This record gives sequence, structure tokens and C-alpha cells, in this order.
Amino acid sequence: MYAAIKAIYENGQIILQETPPTTEKTNVIVMFIKEEPIKNNPLKKGLTIGSLARKGYQIPDDFNEPLADLNEYL
Repeated sequence: MYAAIKAIYENGQIILQETPPTTEKTNVIVMFIKEEPIKNNPLKKGLTIGSLARKGYQIPDDFNEPLADLNEYL
């Protein structure tokens, strides 16, 4: 079983921020994650939620209805 929990490494010690999933002696893997500031993410282009509101775009009333092409499977 693998489980990930948050922790902080400080002054040679690892301080757990969450309760581990076991209390028994267990092998662990420690990963050090370097947090870097996000710079102009090229994948962040496009629309954001709500950006088309009041601009003439709307979801049809039957958006969540089954498609007629799939009737034989329903």
C-alpha cells in the first residue's frame, strides 16, 4: 500500500502534518519538493470559468439529456 501525507523538513527533522495510515514500523520514501513560483504558464491560455457569462453563450436546456444516438444502449 502506498500513501502520501504532508510533512515539513526543518533543522534535520521531518515534522508530519497529517496522521500516518499506520502505527507499525514501515519503510518510507521521502521526497523533497522544491516549490517554484509559477511563471507565465503556457498551458494557462484559453477561457476561464465564467468568462463567457453575459456574452451570448449559454448551455442548452437539454445539455444533460441522453443523446438520441445512444438510445439503443440505454
